[in-house]
Amino acid sequence: MSAASPLDPSHTPLRLARQAVGDLTQIALTLRREVVGMSFKARAPHLASALSCIDILTAAYWGVLRIDPQHPRDPARDRLVFSKGHAASALYAVLAHRGFFPVKELESFGRHGGRLAEQPIPFAVPGVEAATGSLGHGLSLGVGMALAGRIKKIDHRVVVVMGDGECNEGSVWEAAMFAPSAKLANLTVVVDYNKWQGTGRSQDILSLSPLREKWQSFGWHGVEVDGHDIAGLIDALWLQQDDQPVAIIAHTTKGRGVSFMEDDNNWHYRVPDERECQMAIQELEKA
Repeated sequence: MSAASPLDPSHTPLRLARQAVGDLTQIALTLRREVVGMSFKARAPHLASALSCIDILTAAYWGVLRIDPQHPRDPARDRLVFSKGHAASALYAVLAHRGFFPVKELESFGRHGGRLAEQPIPFAVPGVEAATGSLGHGLSLGVGMALAGRIKKIDHRVVVVMGDGECNEGSVWEAAMFAPSAKLANLTVVVDYNKWQGTGRSQDILSLSPLREKWQSFGWHGVEVDGHDIAGLIDALWLQQDDQPVAIIAHTTKGRGVSFMEDDNNWHYRVPDERECQMAIQELEKA
């Protein structure tokens, strides 16, 4: 990476001071209000899934990733593969507020002819690294990106954000076996562990527990964090081992931030009506 690269540490804050975490908390509240409005206007489901991962994305995009919205395709950039593509509204809101495209464009979410489809389309807008509507592929893509970076001797990191229900997919565990054998220390996976998937409790559908120990048994360095503690998430995302990928099990609440949506799986597919949208936004404004 040349000295003039936009991703040079002097150009991009790599880690925010602890006192800035309060500012990130306010950013996360803004993002939650944004995705509530996006779901209502587009009549789009998966709102609760978007709300559960907002703090993870906030920690990554404001506290860890070496990125420059003005140079979104820089080969030296860090990459975030958003594997739980059904929660795309959260990713779009983050990218817009991080400066990758105008915030006003969020109003076009889910609209015919717009760039913001309900499932991510790569290169439709800057910052989207992969199409991830089909669950179970994101980790394999991230493994490929991490391996390519090492082969090309490019010092970038790859973060994959995935859902706990997604861990049902066999392809996840094939990739999970490969990454440690290839010693991909530049790869981190964050499991948004909200304990739900589309049709029920994740643990009732397949036996996920103990999830951290499962990843560790595959050769990953495993850690567990509160998935709504932005400071703790930043610390965990900065972990790197000499020869191991890192798996972060982030314990989250589905529908986080809106009391009548929290831990209620009806909001996996439900869309708020106008009254519910106003109630949710008012609650987030008072938080």
